[in-house]
Amino acid sequence: MKETPINCVKCRHFYVTWDNRFPNGCRAYGFKSAGRPAIMVKKSSGMACLKYEKKPMKI
Repeated sequence: MKETPINCVKCRHFYVTWDNRFPNGCRAYGFKSAGRPAIMVKKSSGMACLKYEKKPMKI
């Protein structure tokens, strides 16, 4: 069974930083990275991101 990749841009914890070296941030895990945070979580823990929460829809 194949996992569907997590799209950090659609997560409520994702944010764009001002740091050119680490432009992607995750508020849930409290870190910044050069790549998407979900990929870094998968590489370091071997598990998919457990903190993913879909952003609420804007009206």
